[in-house]
Amino acid sequence: MLLKRLQVGPLASNCYILADDHKNAVVIDPGAEPHTILKEIEDQNLKVEWIILTHGHVDHIGAVEEVKNSTGAKVAIHEKDAKMLVSSQENLSFYMGHSIAQPPADKELKGMEVINVGELTLEIIWTPGHTPGSICIKAGKLLFTGDTLFAGSIGRTDFPGGSYEEIINSIKTKLLILDEDVRVLPGHGSESTIGVEKATNPFLR
Repeated sequence: MLLKRLQVGPLASNCYILADDHKNAVVIDPGAEPHTILKEIEDQNLKVEWIILTHGHVDHIGAVEEVKNSTGAKVAIHEKDAKMLVSSQENLSFYMGHSIAQPPADKELKGMEVINVGELTLEIIWTPGHTPGSICIKAGKLLFTGDTLFAGSIGRTDFPGGSYEEIINSIKTKLLILDEDVRVLPGHGSESTIGVEKATNPFLR
């Protein structure tokens, strides 16, 4: 298995590329710098089947169109964030001075789905709070948490559609129940584990 983390864009968003031993791959949150992402895909000779978005903010969707067009991958996002893909006001890029809109998703998720990419099994966990349609993606002992759970912190809830009560509930009822050795791979910053966050994250005590 291959796991690659690329920090892209001015907000240093984490874009992840995950592939099985046969080069079948998924790209999670291609937020910016499509040339960087596509070079990694080319260098590794990967066949990208899916682009999965943990939520719809611009720093996580900014390179979707370029990666989709270059790889032929299908795009998935939760149904409650789907409008953020196609609206610069919804994805907040309008307010940052560079309006970005992407093609609509090929698949709108509800949560609880399983997406298979070659030998990879990706479990979709709906974790509203940062946005109404925020998701986490579990692949074995890997948990891609987007902007829901960070190392030592949690996602912001002061953007439109955010809810502090919802994000805390999502984390405690859907993520902290996982095995303590599950690796937390967040949308920004360094990785952690479920066990470390249960023991030390000040927002979860």
